[in-house]
Amino acid sequence: MVARQTEASEVVAAAGLVREGRIYRLAVPRFPGMPLFPGHPPFQVLTYRSPHGICVAAEEPWGPGNQAGLGYLSELTMCTSHSGAHIDALAHMTIGDEQRWHGGNARDHLGDFGPTVGDATELEPIWRRGLLFDVPGHRGLPCLPKGEPVSGDELQAIAGAKGFEVNPGDVALVRTGYMSHWPDAEKLAEHRCPGPDISAARWLADRGVYAVGSDTETFEVQPAPDGGTPHNPQPVHTLLLIELGIYIMESLELEALAHDGVHEFLFVALPLSVRGATGSMIDPIAVV
Repeated sequence: MVARQTEASEVVAAAGLVREGRIYRLAVPRFPGMPLFPGHPPFQVLTYRSPHGICVAAEEPWGPGNQAGLGYLSELTMCTSHSGAHIDALAHMTIGDEQRWHGGNARDHLGDFGPTVGDATELEPIWRRGLLFDVPGHRGLPCLPKGEPVSGDELQAIAGAKGFEVNPGDVALVRTGYMSHWPDAEKLAEHRCPGPDISAARWLADRGVYAVGSDTETFEVQPAPDGGTPHNPQPVHTLLLIELGIYIMESLELEALAHDGVHEFLFVALPLSVRGATGSMIDPIAVV
């Protein structure tokens, strides 16, 4: 299964979800030292050029003749493409001795400058129906406990309570309440890694979703309550991203949607097309 492209009729239908003109930004600002999944490099922004530095060096990047004292600033941003709100490309996760990902493998498709198949250049713009599963809201909690699983039965119960069905091509977002503690590192650590378990992943996959997302750094519950045999620490990523080619988004800001009781909306995200990248930072929005 390869993630199918959006049909023109789906674009028009998704636009019809906009009735009030309210826009929700589903990402928080990124900053040096921001909390990240511990396996990623730190996020950093460094000044590369400054008006004072150009003046001291007596440089003339525009050529001679700058009596007005024109200057500029340029920065060097060093980070993983998985910093803050982001989407995983298909080549992000591998499985087995052959290090296989959806549509490729490390032996045949991994060069010195990243994967040649399944990289971020294959991520298309997302303009689709979005659905919010507010799990702590359904339970009457502000936030799920640390490592708390969310099952397929619970997703079904939330959909039933809100009166919506998941259709093929939808984007399903799962709120755990984790981002309500952003950016307090200690509070985040106390509530780290609740999320969908393998039954929830199967429930979403059976309904043909295009992509899934959550407000946590790992999407799925960690540690996995059922890692199978041989043990797999991330069975949800394995099923959705590696086996089925269903995209996964993480670290989304879903608090405002939940606060306003919004559960159906136009979801828009524009990944950066970076050759060799295994994902893309995004600034997604929900429009109602």
